[in-house]
Amino acid sequence: MLAVGTQATQPTTTPLQAKLRKPSSNRPSPRALRGGKPKAATMGATRLIAFAVPGLAAQFAAELESFPGVRVEDEGFDGRSDVVLFTADGATLRQLLAVRLAEDVLVEVGRTLRSEGDRAQWIAGRLWRPERVRRALTARAQMSRPVRERATFRVITRVLQERSFQRTDLRRHVTTAIQRQQPQWRLADPSDVEVWVVEYRPGKIIAGLRASDIRMRQHDGREVERSGALRPTVAAAMVRLAGKPAGLLLDPCCGSGTILAEATEVGWGAAGTDIDPDAVRIARKNAPDASVEQGDVRQLPFQERSLDACVSNLPFGRQYNVQGGMERWLRAALAELGRVTRPGGRVVLLAPSPGSSAAVRGAVQQDGTARCRGAGRGAFRRRTARWSAPGPARWAAGSNAFNWLGDACALARTRKASRWCQATLGGGGQRAGQVVGG
Repeated sequence: MLAVGTQATQPTTTPLQAKLRKPSSNRPSPRALRGGKPKAATMGATRLIAFAVPGLAAQFAAELESFPGVRVEDEGFDGRSDVVLFTADGATLRQLLAVRLAEDVLVEVGRTLRSEGDRAQWIAGRLWRPERVRRALTARAQMSRPVRERATFRVITRVLQERSFQRTDLRRHVTTAIQRQQPQWRLADPSDVEVWVVEYRPGKIIAGLRASDIRMRQHDGREVERSGALRPTVAAAMVRLAGKPAGLLLDPCCGSGTILAEATEVGWGAAGTDIDPDAVRIARKNAPDASVEQGDVRQLPFQERSLDACVSNLPFGRQYNVQGGMERWLRAALAELGRVTRPGGRVVLLAPSPGSSAAVRGAVQQDGTARCRGAGRGAFRRRTARWSAPGPARWAAGSNAFNWLGDACALARTRKASRWCQATLGGGGQRAGQVVGG
């Protein structure tokens, strides 16, 4: 995140930038997608479960706060995904399929503790009880579609340890419980009904019926795919960190256009550049409401301090190579982002950890202290790091703040003092960095 101190002078804009500043008007707002203001609830609160990319639980919980009648209860990690437990009023249920940061939403069937009986058969019986199943099926029908009488089903299980029993044993016993209570259902993959059983905290196991489908995690999909494309939910989280839609957002390495599509979806005017002409062609198809041109992040065709936000998944040399060496390229790219972003604007980047990347360490000078905490698998290890933003343009020399997101710490520096900003993000198997103090 790049937060720049305010200045009295107004930035200069080109005619193209003035045209781009107007947000797209032919896409519905998030409230419109959710069906507008909901009517009063007609039933009691329903317990739900959501899966998110590791590191996005806090961002997703904040997104849920925009829905009336929703309350977040708990969160955890099942070894692959962040897990968020929450409740929602009946009138809000269907609207929840419009969330942008969740990979899946499920209706809770049951929950139990290992401490009350750490045997697979006993846990299966605790999780799958007739009355709770009936309520869950009713809520699922309200959110998506009713389950037909002769439905197909499958069971997915995740546990954090297998000392007491194997996850396959738990899956087998849950399958048996379902077949005993729903004799007309039959096993199949793919299936009409997915039953997920996950241990989201050590000793805490929960089960749910999947209410969402693949459209939730793919955000209706991309027209054209490209290798290394960002997950739509991660792109949505990055755009969310850029702040409320308020003008023009740039992705200077736009690739397949996922960030641009997410930006226009929530009301930003969006522009993208990429040095690869094939990426420009693909991004134009995937983000038709954005303006996309071929260009180099080191020499952007924008006036100084003229953009409201920059959001990007920079190529850190892992899948796509850069010209002139990673460290040199990164110094030039970061300096250019600092040049074009207006006072008060933000830059959000998905990046490898400065601690694990020699190029990032070289581009980011030491100055100031922050305590960092990972937010994905292998997280919760605190470490101390000293960072400031890079060199030639000195865009961090007392006027900007910069957050590294991904398998990363967060960097920030303000005009008055070394004050550290907060941010969290993760995705695609990376951990997220979050400043927790400083």
